[in-house]
Amino acid sequence: MQCLMGVMCVFSTDRTPGNAEANQAESSEFMPNADDKKTPRFTDFEGKTSFGMSVFNLGNAIMGSGILGLAYAMANTGIVLFIILLTAVAGLSLYSIHLLLKSSGVVGIRAYEQLGFRAFGTPGKMAAGIAITLQNIGGETLSNITMYCFVTHQGEWYLNGNYLVVIVSCSVILPLALMKQLGYLGYTSGFSLSCMVFFLIAVIYKKFQVKCPFDDYAHNRTVLGFNTSVEADPGGVKITPEGDPACTPHLFNLNSQAAYTVPILAFAFVCHPEVLPIYTELRNPTKTKMQHISNISIGVMYIMYLLAALFGYLTFIDKVEAELLHTYSRIDPYDTLILCVRLAVLTAVTLTVPIVLFPVRRAIQQLFFPNKTFWWPRHIAIAVTLLTLINLLVIFAPNILGIFGVIGATSAPCLIFIFPAVFYIRIVPEEEEPMRSAPKILAACFAFLGVLFMVMSISFIIIDWTSGTSKGSSGH
Repeated sequence: MQCLMGVMCVFSTDRTPGNAEANQAESSEFMPNADDKKTPRFTDFEGKTSFGMSVFNLGNAIMGSGILGLAYAMANTGIVLFIILLTAVAGLSLYSIHLLLKSSGVVGIRAYEQLGFRAFGTPGKMAAGIAITLQNIGGETLSNITMYCFVTHQGEWYLNGNYLVVIVSCSVILPLALMKQLGYLGYTSGFSLSCMVFFLIAVIYKKFQVKCPFDDYAHNRTVLGFNTSVEADPGGVKITPEGDPACTPHLFNLNSQAAYTVPILAFAFVCHPEVLPIYTELRNPTKTKMQHISNISIGVMYIMYLLAALFGYLTFIDKVEAELLHTYSRIDPYDTLILCVRLAVLTAVTLTVPIVLFPVRRAIQQLFFPNKTFWWPRHIAIAVTLLTLINLLVIFAPNILGIFGVIGATSAPCLIFIFPAVFYIRIVPEEEEPMRSAPKILAACFAFLGVLFMVMSISFIIIDWTSGTSKGSSGH
């Protein structure tokens, strides 16, 4: 199981109290390979994080700005197909966590990249580390892009997006990211999830307030200025007769933009790099207990994703955009409730960044400093470098949907489908489960499904780009 930054939870044959941390390298990830009959233990670190706080942390790792793209995904697949895909991806994510926990339990390894090393040597460790870095940097970038979109839709100089991204990164994200233990972030994770619940309530409420179809705020003001026969509500929404074809939701709807659906959904449920660190700090950890935490976290996120996507789609139908909050701004950019929702989402995704930063920093340490003991200057330098890179990507990123599609289509299938399956096949001994046993055959099919998802998604996205039909061509 992955060690937390600053906590040298190592397995050592030296059991002298107080000497384990000083004598072991930061890369020590394996159980003592003694020829004894002791049951492997994951870590000598005594976890103190409660069940509830662990649920908050894992839920916060899952939740992020990905929820803003789900209504757009539903618009491009239809309600029924979207629900089928969302349910399938959630179930597959739970199964892959099961594979990770099983593999970790067999060999007593507590880091994702070290599972790769145990399974395939250095290439396996590098592949896992690179995938974690790309995936989580992508997630952090999307979180900050949400912040950027929030402020740049306002007009005042003091809310300039570039300045606010840097200020919040330095004053909020960096101090939290420098914490040694994930357990301390349980409180901020709980608050982050509360902000997203507020977002969900607002989306549901707006479904019954906004009339379909709607006109852009600026266009609607022009119409009202020259035609007093048009009736509108205080939000600037034009009221039209029932039964307009533009207001009819689709149960099934496939178009070129459906290529983004699987990557967006896969990206939305990626929490696998955080599973083992959270497991490390869990009080009285067991595989069953951690699986229950995963079940609850993914189950709650599944409900929130489904409701946000459904009510967001039913509000705007085919006019929903890749970033849901931007669509609300088209109705009335000065709507008080939506401005509060923007602030809540801004807060939520900001508090998500420190959680996903832990596995990235660990992956970098494993790749570039594998035999070094913990050192505060390096710990701080990696965090500062990562946040600097993320801020540069945010400022110059052309498109939120493009990042969703590319990263989701590559690293997410690896972390969710391919790596857990192949690690499981390689690590679990044949004496326990032969290669032709049902669990390993199922794991092999799971890995093949991940490869299929990756190839299909990348192919569709390339076709979409070359055809020039992508709605995501315009940046925020």
